[in-house]
Amino acid sequence: MTTLVLYDDARARTFEPFALTRPVSELRAGTELIRRRWEHALGVRATGFVAAPHLAQFDELDAPSMIAGDLPAGTVIAQSRCVVSLTPIERGATVWTCGGRVAAVRLPQAMPREAVVAGDATLESMAPAGAPSSEIGGWWMDDVWHFIRDLGAMLASDIAMRAGTLDTVTAAELGAAVLGSHPARVERGASIEPYVVFDASAGPILIRRGATVAPFTRLVGPCYVGEDSTVGGGRIAGTAVGEQCRVHGEVSASIFLGHANKSHEGFVGHSYLGRWVNLGASTVTSNLKNTYGPVTLWTPSGPRDTGMQFLGTFFGDHAKTAIGTRLTTGSVIGAGANVFGAEFAPKVVAPFAWGIASGAPTFEVDRFLAVAERMMGRRQVTLGDRARQWLSAAYAARWQVR
Repeated sequence: MTTLVLYDDARARTFEPFALTRPVSELRAGTELIRRRWEHALGVRATGFVAAPHLAQFDELDAPSMIAGDLPAGTVIAQSRCVVSLTPIERGATVWTCGGRVAAVRLPQAMPREAVVAGDATLESMAPAGAPSSEIGGWWMDDVWHFIRDLGAMLASDIAMRAGTLDTVTAAELGAAVLGSHPARVERGASIEPYVVFDASAGPILIRRGATVAPFTRLVGPCYVGEDSTVGGGRIAGTAVGEQCRVHGEVSASIFLGHANKSHEGFVGHSYLGRWVNLGASTVTSNLKNTYGPVTLWTPSGPRDTGMQFLGTFFGDHAKTAIGTRLTTGSVIGAGANVFGAEFAPKVVAPFAWGIASGAPTFEVDRFLAVAERMMGRRQVTLGDRARQWLSAAYAARWQVR
């Protein structure tokens, strides 16, 4: 039986504000988590991941645990930064490449945990000499903003593949107004209320079971709404909404990892919302500079020119904004941060910040955990002892804004 392990290399571990609280394999890329994409590609469940040491107690939904021992011969170790497409691949291969770069390797012999735990080993060095490779489709996430850069292409590809494997009907069959020639599909068990427009002029649209789309919503493809999420009106364009989210207002080219709330008016564009994020009413992100030039984004190694003209805000897990918050282009909000105290937030807010005024304190870890437990309980998700250890370790490993 194939053992599948997802590997965060040193570069993946710089993908803030997310790397503080989760392995990159547990980020949504297109319609699905990277880990689940690899599971689908290889037809097996992942048995573990390799990431930064402070994630040793990571515990979330159906995610596997960090590996605790050596990797046996025959293990497939897959690069977390490779977003494998949902098209079929050769499952019996030894080396898989994507764009000519090694994306996954079947280990010819056992590998000690110490060889990969630091993240500096390359998959190229693990590949058996002379082993034939199988080229697969996909996208490389070399920087955190590439999740937004490649979102449209991933959504279009994913929806084309997934719609054919689900029990769906067309949006027109449900009485919705449909524009354009791309597919607009709704999985049985979803609720499409009156006066919803599916604009499939630029790409396909897929709504999953348990989701509800309220009146006066305009869905603009490519667009995906995950299971048990609610879209409460507004224009949702080029966006991937994960499971159990609440979305309302104007959203463009953004990703909701899952269990996130944007329940009120306010524009969010070219942004990424981590799990358990809550945006206060009238929170607005800017995704375009007045100069129309490329957006610079903070990274752990310093500000970087992304080369992207449109880029909004990256919200770490459990981040929250107060009502009326304004965020500038290329903002980074650390995990667990509470953004309040000024109308315009700084471009970078440290993890677990309690307010953004000068000299604002850090949110005490016990209070943070108490709030997280209450919020998660509203969605019938329990914050267990292991998850408390994981989030406490992330709190201890938090970065500072310099």
